[in-house]
Amino acid sequence: MSEHAERNERVRLDKWLWAARFYKTRALAKAAIEGGKVHCRGERCKASKEPHLGDELLIRTGFDERTLIVRGLSGVRRGATEAQALYEETQESRERRERASEQRKAGALGVTTEGRPSKKQRRDLQRFQQDSQ
Repeated sequence: MSEHAERNERVRLDKWLWAARFYKTRALAKAAIEGGKVHCRGERCKASKEPHLGDELLIRTGFDERTLIVRGLSGVRRGATEAQALYEETQESRERRERASEQRKAGALGVTTEGRPSKKQRRDLQRFQQDSQ
């Protein structure tokens, strides 16, 4: 048992990201690190970097950017609840992601002010005008 605990104290960053369920495979985690999508303590890092408890990680996945604090180390991929115990997202990061998500949803409504309206927008406008009369 102590041997397993020792192994968990030293784990590669790509393996930790995979175990914390940020990426589906270690290869994707490694590619993200090499692509500059993962920063440790404000600097780009390598996949072989060993995260330590209390380290601050900046992870960009898709449209989201998360700032995390490492709370546990594991090289074993387990259930989502156990994976969430490995890190803590900062409050500012959570608020920033929620604001960005709301802005994306507002932009997805298809309301544009440039050019002519599309066929769908024209139908929606006509429906709105008929309902308001």
